[in-house]
Amino acid sequence: MDDSRLIHDWNVEEFETLAWGRHVELDDETLRDGLQSPSVIDPPIGSKIELVHIMNELGIHSADLGLPGAGPRAVADVTRLCEEIRDAGLSIRPNCAARTVLADVESAARISQHTGVALEVCAFIGSSPIRFYAEGWKLDRMLQTAEESVTFCVREGLPVMFVTEDTTRATGETLKVLYGHAIEWGARRICLSDTVGHATPSGVRALVRFVRRQVIDPSGENVKLDWHGHRDRGLGLANALAAIEAGADRIHATAMGIGERVGNVEMDLLLVNLALAGVHDADLSRLFDYCDLVARECGVALPPNYPVLGSDAFRTATGVHAAAIVKAKAKGADWLADRVYSGVPASMVGRTQEIEVGPMSGVSNVKYWLLHRGFDPDDDELCTRIFERAKLADHTLTDDEVLEIVRGTATERAG
Repeated sequence: MDDSRLIHDWNVEEFETLAWGRHVELDDETLRDGLQSPSVIDPPIGSKIELVHIMNELGIHSADLGLPGAGPRAVADVTRLCEEIRDAGLSIRPNCAARTVLADVESAARISQHTGVALEVCAFIGSSPIRFYAEGWKLDRMLQTAEESVTFCVREGLPVMFVTEDTTRATGETLKVLYGHAIEWGARRICLSDTVGHATPSGVRALVRFVRRQVIDPSGENVKLDWHGHRDRGLGLANALAAIEAGADRIHATAMGIGERVGNVEMDLLLVNLALAGVHDADLSRLFDYCDLVARECGVALPPNYPVLGSDAFRTATGVHAAAIVKAKAKGADWLADRVYSGVPASMVGRTQEIEVGPMSGVSNVKYWLLHRGFDPDDDELCTRIFERAKLADHTLTDDEVLEIVRGTATERAG
């Protein structure tokens, strides 16, 4: 049977195009916004270099390497990472965050001059009424410092992305003033930030379309639009997909969604969803390595039930699920077995379907377990012993627990 007819896809619209299924660039914020999480460890430079190489293999287009204005270590790390990208000939493009103050952007310029790498400067400034009030900011003063920063970068030949913090709670008039001036000063990329995770998908679409129609299009310039989202309401990934649908050119995300407070859009899940939509074609077999490296070096656990990459993602001990996978394999169809009870094929990310034995298992679980560990799946007595032990358990049996039954049965027979 034609594989394409085995799954009816309601995600696909009339013209077989996902609403958000179009090519966009991806900007990895793990080494900047990700490290702003109050719970993470800032990893050593060797681990950062390894991570940038994996990002490059995953087809991620650019990476924020840090905030040089934070201090000497940040300067040293951003410099070393730029050198690595240059010397290794990586295709990933580097950028760095900077406040709209001369001290920050001058630091970025020095790194660029020292390494010979065109380091994109992501110059950020607050934009919402609540921030204005809390900080005592005046728009005229903000425009003055922003102009100094942006025009300095342009004179130095550095690409500039002008970022407004808390964009999703800012007024349209303020955004038109800030972005409009930034484009006049020479910024050729602007970024909308859902800094506190306030937005819903409908709000994201409205904001992206407003900025395109009211700011970018009237400017007459070729200006790219970025989306930077947080997941305080649990909507980070959904909002990122809505931003793509509405016309964003680049999406920011982090490994496992680490970042300020509860974190950012999950880069790994964004990659998987774009790959499933057919708009990201890089090899994702190292996606687990990407998350595992961050989990290990940043001290952040990867939960067992984390989508796609958690230890339970392709693991089942349920009889009905296991039986379907076993029957699919019996048809000689690995493609079928990898999808019959999985919305994401394990093979996409270099993993396999796993069948284990527990209190909700059927005999098919036991037979599969035995077969794939070199034991006789047609040994009815052994199958019965394992099955009955599993039904009395309050957990999925470990390999050691099942092996104990196998060895005990063998010992009895030998005696």
